[in-house]
Amino acid sequence: MNITTDNSIYISDSAHAKVSQLLSEAGGGNDPSYFLRVSVVGGGCSGLSYKLDFDNVSKPMDQVFEDKGIKVVTDLKSLLYLVNTTLEYSEGLNGKGFYFNNPNASRTCGCGESFAV
Repeated sequence: MNITTDNSIYISDSAHAKVSQLLSEAGGGNDPSYFLRVSVVGGGCSGLSYKLDFDNVSKPMDQVFEDKGIKVVTDLKSLLYLVNTTLEYSEGLNGKGFYFNNPNASRTCGCGESFAV
């Protein structure tokens, strides 16, 4: 798996802390084969939704990035929607959880879990 040095998917400091915590709790914190898989799937009220998983099996067309020591992997199709996107994490009054700051999205839904381009 080759890691691209030009990041197209970024991780905020708050998301980095939460991803590291969750990966450690899942037992993969010290295993370098684990990474964060980010993908875009059809669905949601705006048409497209984000999906996050921990994985340790790469696929032939995976695109690999690294930001702040976190390896982020996405498929080529999803990358078209995710270029220059930042994964964020909030524990604010509007709810806590991961969300994406995606400059490619022309519209997002009220819950922030789906988008359109």
